[in-house]
Amino acid sequence: MGDSLSDETLEQTLKQALDQAVGRLRETVDRALRVPYYRDSFARAGIESAEDIRSIADFQRVPFTQKEDLRLNYPFGLFAEPLDNIVRLQASSGTTGKMTVVGYTANDIELWATAMADALRRGGVTPQDIVQVGYGYGLFTGGLGYHYGCEKLGALTIPLSSGNTERHIMFLRDMKSTVLACTSSYALHIADTAAEMGLGPEDFCLRMGVFGAEPWTEAMRTMITQRLGLKSALDMYGLSEIIGPGVAMECAHINGLHMAPYFYPEIVDTWGRIMPPGTQGELVLSSMGKEAFPSVRYRTKDLTTLSYGRCACGFCGWSISRIAGRVDDMLIIRGVNVFPSQIEEAILSVEGIEPHYLIVVDRRGALDYLEVQVEVSGEAVDGISRLEELQQTLQQRIFRILGLAARVRLVEPLSLPRSEGKAVRVRDMRVFDS
Repeated sequence: MGDSLSDETLEQTLKQALDQAVGRLRETVDRALRVPYYRDSFARAGIESAEDIRSIADFQRVPFTQKEDLRLNYPFGLFAEPLDNIVRLQASSGTTGKMTVVGYTANDIELWATAMADALRRGGVTPQDIVQVGYGYGLFTGGLGYHYGCEKLGALTIPLSSGNTERHIMFLRDMKSTVLACTSSYALHIADTAAEMGLGPEDFCLRMGVFGAEPWTEAMRTMITQRLGLKSALDMYGLSEIIGPGVAMECAHINGLHMAPYFYPEIVDTWGRIMPPGTQGELVLSSMGKEAFPSVRYRTKDLTTLSYGRCACGFCGWSISRIAGRVDDMLIIRGVNVFPSQIEEAILSVEGIEPHYLIVVDRRGALDYLEVQVEVSGEAVDGISRLEELQQTLQQRIFRILGLAARVRLVEPLSLPRSEGKAVRVRDMRVFDS
């Protein structure tokens, strides 16, 4: 990370941070012990009270929490405060089962707003900015998380939510918004729609974008920056099971996503073993200071690396690398682990191809079949030889990155569905034996 400390100073700083974390994690465990589910789970691991947590090694004996635990205790079974003290409920979409419901006390809302405001300030958002929020409002934590953080920072906040792209473009132009907050795929959709309307970066006052809620590549950052005329495009990380957005965010130096001081991160392998710094694995998060819904060693399923150090922005603490993908997004195709972000990397490396794609996986006989449908740009549509060249080039790039052959099918511009939230990139048609 950025401005490095001496090894000795860094070691001392890390030791102090860990000592402080142990005390705050002990409070989290103590609060979680109010919940019967946690009390039983901890007891099976030999943890009867918070006093059993005297070190980070002790804390690592605490069992993991997973999304399925939230669903099994739906709706309020993991709340550590009575409903009389809860001022808000938020929930996941529940597309793969029951919703995961989380609760907030008034203090939790204040903590969340503070974490968001601190992250946005570090990224370069100021009270003079006009922030256009394109995340969904409602049960999804995105819109309200940004809204409260921007207001606490003192920025003028426009709660447009997701959808109605032409209205977004009208507000960008008429309100002279300077910061856009939405998913990276929706930002690209806004840029494409504006171009279709005959508008370009010169028609807007945007200088910065804050994007999150889905993995996105460096190539995507470059493309969005160019198409919207941004000076910076920063990554924000969060999830509703922990608090919402604001868990970690890049600063203006783009030197990892700096972790807010209200969360303790770990990296584990598939079997839950702690991984050393700099090693990619699954991010595990615990809350420090939350009241209604304490998060205890929650397995996020997000793949990243973890480091500790000081950045040129002045931050000193834990940072994560940009999310490489999700454990449950990984496709196993003919024995090869494939993440959509790897295919996106190949697509964005080929000029004449748009960053709108769909990965289709099917089974033909005993073999898996991988097809990548991708739009070509308007300039590349004319000429069979040019299309054949693009198709062959992309197939070679995908094979070079994955070590796996894929059929590339080029489709016409604007023929693939656009996303106003998280993009759906994969269609897995295989049927597996249960």
